[in-house]
Amino acid sequence: MPTGRNRVPMAQLRTILAEAGLADVQTYIQSGNVIARSDLERLTLENLVHDVIAREIGAEIAVIARTAEEYRRVLQANPFPLADPARLYFSLLAAQPTQKLLDELLAIDFSPEEVKIVDDVIYTLYATKQSDSRFHNNFFESKLKVAITTRNFNTTSRLAEMISGYFC
Repeated sequence: MPTGRNRVPMAQLRTILAEAGLADVQTYIQSGNVIARSDLERLTLENLVHDVIAREIGAEIAVIARTAEEYRRVLQANPFPLADPARLYFSLLAAQPTQKLLDELLAIDFSPEEVKIVDDVIYTLYATKQSDSRFHNNFFESKLKVAITTRNFNTTSRLAEMISGYFC
């Protein structure tokens, strides 16, 4: 969840997004994750949510939206299916970085961590804990020059479950 000067209270977030026209708005824990219905195109939706949060709450945050099907694909494409879930993180990219930046990132020796990129997701398997590594959300954003949001395996799995029950 965005914190500090960019703190976004979940109850207020649900209210302002519903007032902005999103349907069936739900949030998951204090993580900044929103599940809602909308017929808007992704970029239009991301801009709407960003602008509403900036105007109504005063927080300047990147908004990354995915459809239910795209979210399911994030889990299905996991290149570390047998890994300890406590060490596995998924980072969603807001846009596709240049091939040059991707190549430069993948040339880095991440050991003892493992990093794989599939489509617009960075899958990271940490040796111990994410907080012990220098390879985190801000690191990836600085290398790829795109906004990124990172969630752990448990949050990602729970959101996928919520989406499945919500949209099916």
